[in-house]
Amino acid sequence: MKRLFFLLLLLMVFIGQAQQTDYRATKDRVNNLVHTRLKVDFDFEKSQLNGEAWIDLQAHFYPTNTLVLDAKSFDIHRVLMNGRKLAYNYSDDQLTITLDKTYQQGETYQVYIKYTAKPEEVIHQGGVAITDAKGLYFIDPMDADPDKPTQVWTQGETESSSCWFPTIDSPNQKTSQEIYMRVPNQYVSLSNGELISQTEHGDGTRTDYWKMDEKHAPYLFFMGVGDFSVVRDQWNDLDVDYYVEKEFAYVAKEIFGHTPEMMDYFSELTGIAYPWDKYAQIVVRDYVSGAMENTTAVVHGERAQQHRGELLDENIWEGTIAHELFHHWFGDLVTCESWSNLTVNESFATYSVYLWYAYKYGKDRADAHMNADVEAYLRSNSEDKDLVRFYYKDKDDMFDAVSYNKGSAILHMLRDYLGDKAFFKGLEHYLRKHQFGSAEAHDLRLALEEISGKDLNWFFNQWFFGNGHIHMQVSYDYNTINKTVTVTVRQLGKPFVFPLSIDIYEPGGTARHEVWVKEEEASFTFPFSQLPKLVNVGAKHVLLASIKDTKTLQNYLYQYKHAPHYVDRKQAIEAIAKEQQTEKQAYKTMLKALDDPYYELRKFTLENLDLFQKYNKKEAIAKIVQLARNDKHTKVRATAIEVLGKLIDPTFIPVFMEGLRQESNAILSASLVALYGVDQAAALTKLASLSPEVKERLADAVSLIYLGEKDLEQLPFIAKQVVKGMFFSQAPRTQQAYGEAFQWIASSDNREAIATLADDLVTMGLRYKQYKADKMAINLLNQVLDKQQASENKDKEGILQTVKEAIAKLME
Repeated sequence: MKRLFFLLLLLMVFIGQAQQTDYRATKDRVNNLVHTRLKVDFDFEKSQLNGEAWIDLQAHFYPTNTLVLDAKSFDIHRVLMNGRKLAYNYSDDQLTITLDKTYQQGETYQVYIKYTAKPEEVIHQGGVAITDAKGLYFIDPMDADPDKPTQVWTQGETESSSCWFPTIDSPNQKTSQEIYMRVPNQYVSLSNGELISQTEHGDGTRTDYWKMDEKHAPYLFFMGVGDFSVVRDQWNDLDVDYYVEKEFAYVAKEIFGHTPEMMDYFSELTGIAYPWDKYAQIVVRDYVSGAMENTTAVVHGERAQQHRGELLDENIWEGTIAHELFHHWFGDLVTCESWSNLTVNESFATYSVYLWYAYKYGKDRADAHMNADVEAYLRSNSEDKDLVRFYYKDKDDMFDAVSYNKGSAILHMLRDYLGDKAFFKGLEHYLRKHQFGSAEAHDLRLALEEISGKDLNWFFNQWFFGNGHIHMQVSYDYNTINKTVTVTVRQLGKPFVFPLSIDIYEPGGTARHEVWVKEEEASFTFPFSQLPKLVNVGAKHVLLASIKDTKTLQNYLYQYKHAPHYVDRKQAIEAIAKEQQTEKQAYKTMLKALDDPYYELRKFTLENLDLFQKYNKKEAIAKIVQLARNDKHTKVRATAIEVLGKLIDPTFIPVFMEGLRQESNAILSASLVALYGVDQAAALTKLASLSPEVKERLADAVSLIYLGEKDLEQLPFIAKQVVKGMFFSQAPRTQQAYGEAFQWIASSDNREAIATLADDLVTMGLRYKQYKADKMAINLLNQVLDKQQASENKDKEGILQTVKEAIAKLME
């Protein structure tokens, strides 16, 4: 959920324009869940669940003789108390039960419900972050698809656990649980808590009994069933297990292996040792989100599964692994009391990735991650949304760049303002005070105030209960007679109150000044001994702010060399890159940036380096060859190879051939495409030698070559990549190439390729239907119809029928 792809960004812009509706109150607590015991089995043929539920409850405060449970798309067979039938009404996805008497505050009782859950009949569609909401998912239940394993899994957030068991489906409810799960013998199962027993039935099935004594919210209940390899790990005396498809068992510990170290770090950071009885992570097919923090049983989408060649470049899922683990403190241990307060779950989980990267890899990695998160928020068109949002169209819309990215940036500001000791001690106090319960943003404020002794109403009112961010225009006035510089800060739009760090760089050293901006326009005057080389406003880069200033090229040249923060160096490279054709010093600085200590900035510099001007071209190329062969990060090596490939110079064939002997996917892909540019025969020979599995892992590079060759036999392979390349890639070159591939396939006589393309468009259209993706997919399929109707293709009628069937699925 943290990486925002091209289509998802468009959809988040759409959400940002959605109108807010009614006030969203925290759900009243009339009855409290105490304990939930379930006995379930699966009807694979019907994609249904047969269940029995024993639910222990307690009257909250007011006397009550009625229990209302959420139960979406059920058949209710029986409702009992102590073996006697209870009267009930089932309508509008709610089961209203008339109890045997009026229960007073604190009195407990148990109801029994026998039911059938029918998730395929659930109507609610979900949102962008969680794209479907039927709660219980049967993946290839009849084993009809040879390329897809049979699996069953659940997804409870936001209020979809009530699609498979009756409950009070609200985040301010907490319950312990037991699940007796009857499954086919060939499959393993996973649920919350510990596996207590397994009972064979002699008919090819067994019952797995999972039990968790600590209380958590209903949306965190989980069941997973399938043919998984279970790779064992451990933290202290607790089981830490990784459930993956058998193909990925060999790399499971490379994907998830930092988990025990994360548990150590987060336990120390929060002051509370990991509070649950095990930790398992499972990777499932066709998941409806990125990942989910089900207590002790985290589920991940299939992109988590990566082969070694991908992992050598980057474990793209490591941040998600940290995010879901940190939820076991913020979200699972202490849960937002309402979806309006979602940020007390998600901002902390998002910020945990920054914390982990800083601890494990250093400040540059963490700062680069934070910068990317902030930029994603700034692009999301969400400035009108409050962080704590009591008015919203649908609860699923809360899962956006405000609750996640902006919330994380606000925590970063708050940490800077309070200092590390008070900030983390305050978080520990918050967690201990509300553990195994729920809380809201005001509870966080009170905990931090109690520890720090500072009033934080001004901060929370501005950032948690308000919207927008700082828009700042900065100008400088140098008085060489008085030897002063005046920095004027003008806020554009809504004014904020905030502390501001200003660094003044003189030839002899740097002075930091801390000031407060409290008005729409403020000026600050500082002395200097020698004329400053640079004035750097917001030098700590902790503000959630858009800053426009009037720095010169000379300022940026000095900034790259002397300002230490990742953002300083990146901004400098961006500015300098625009001047490198005409300014010799700019080009020299770009060459220096090829040795930046952080790999992403070396890569960024390579992508922006101009090799078609007169200064130092030979020196630059020699440096790029060195990076292509020796840089310690595979992504830098791959980017250097891409740059050399664009020169279309046979001199570099040895570099490309070296790259083709590497295991890294990035280096292999770049080398293959680069070689194709200068020696097509050699590239095609290498391509022919690759196994189908490796070709799939290098799909973009392989497709680009097949497109270059106009290889009709490879259209089905290319078709499998088109939707992903057109809509989920952030690389303009890739988007353009697959746009051209779409046109080629749409006109072709290859029914297999068109069927693959149509299936992918249907999947995308239905998954994001509520954001008009179905209309986009229909439009593209109509383009295929037009091209086919105008063609003389031999299989024209069959292709037309295939496309029309796809359109019909989107119009159902």
